[in-house]
Amino acid sequence: MDKRFILHCDLNGFFASVECVLKPELKNLPMAVGGDEERRHGIILAKNELAKKYGVKTAETLASARKKCPNIVIVPPHHSLYQKYSKTVNLIYLRYTDLVEPFGIDESWLDITGSMHLFGEKDYKTAEKIADEIRNTVKKETGLTLSVGVSFNKVFAKLGSDYKKPDATTVITEDNFKNIVHPLGVETLLMAGRSASEKLNSLRIKTIGELAKYDPVLLEKKLGVLGTALYRYANGLDDDPVSSFYSKREVKSVGRGMTFTHDLGNISDVEAGISALSNEVCTRLRKMNLKARTVQLSVKDVNLKTVQRRAPLEFPSNSTKKIYECAVGIYKKNWNMRNPVRAMTVTALNLQDSSQDCPQLSFFDVECDDSKDEKLDSALDKINEKYGKNAIKPASFIKNDIGIE
Repeated sequence: MDKRFILHCDLNGFFASVECVLKPELKNLPMAVGGDEERRHGIILAKNELAKKYGVKTAETLASARKKCPNIVIVPPHHSLYQKYSKTVNLIYLRYTDLVEPFGIDESWLDITGSMHLFGEKDYKTAEKIADEIRNTVKKETGLTLSVGVSFNKVFAKLGSDYKKPDATTVITEDNFKNIVHPLGVETLLMAGRSASEKLNSLRIKTIGELAKYDPVLLEKKLGVLGTALYRYANGLDDDPVSSFYSKREVKSVGRGMTFTHDLGNISDVEAGISALSNEVCTRLRKMNLKARTVQLSVKDVNLKTVQRRAPLEFPSNSTKKIYECAVGIYKKNWNMRNPVRAMTVTALNLQDSSQDCPQLSFFDVECDDSKDEKLDSALDKINEKYGKNAIKPASFIKNDIGIE
């Protein structure tokens, strides 16, 4: 493979930064974007640098953050605005290359190999110049700052964007990566989550350098294909391409989860919750012109234990009624109703394009016909699209006390 020049752009404290742009008075205060405590989503979603100096961390509870920083200002999230800013920033990236791959709402990889001749020589000096220009452009046009990693592969570019924060560029080359990357903890490596890191630590592998020198055969034996991938990453052998921003990715699942405002102890509340989740999942399926062949239900109890089960549909469907009935059936079959429910997630799996023909059925099978449900769902979608998301909704959504809006 020819030498590549990859950037990883990471917006600094994205949610908090957007809030500070909209309300400049927050910039000089320790602040964070936090969930709704009354709806039991009371965690830190993002924080600014001043709050970070107090030791405030993402995903910790608001109560814990206030103990560390009693004068911290907590603001509610505005997700539609974050989406808008994310799109704006990605459009700036597209001025420099058509190979832009978003990685979440606040991170993107850019492959600038093919466009570097427009900015200078094809070397790291030019790549760093482009990275700095992107940072300055984003700051000037949006008020947001970002950190950029420059490297010859995606994994090291991401490590570079994490290496210096905020508002910095780090260049990791074939010559210096061992000095920069190998002293870092294995948990900083892409795909080395908590479980994988714990397994690596049990093998006395603490740093990326130690991982790079370990026997790859033993790694595969202990961690399977993930062990092989992590070994390659540690040695700079990642050859994963940057996917185009405009390329159509295969959607493998569509899901929606919810933590309820109080624990659900009766079947009517559970059914109302499943109805709300199924409605949102199916609305998204229909917008994407997809149907599901399998429904999955995840249920979390008051002790935070999660049970996850799935069941096939009789035929591919994006009918709210069909998905709801299947999910309720999964619940009744697998859950002890005396055990209160804290949270649930409904997920549509094994997706196919709606235009695909229905599979051949035997003489004794049900008819593959969603036409009545499709007409009803289509009519409701059009009304809600024209008059607002909740213009028409099930009666169980109205004046409930479990958090359905």
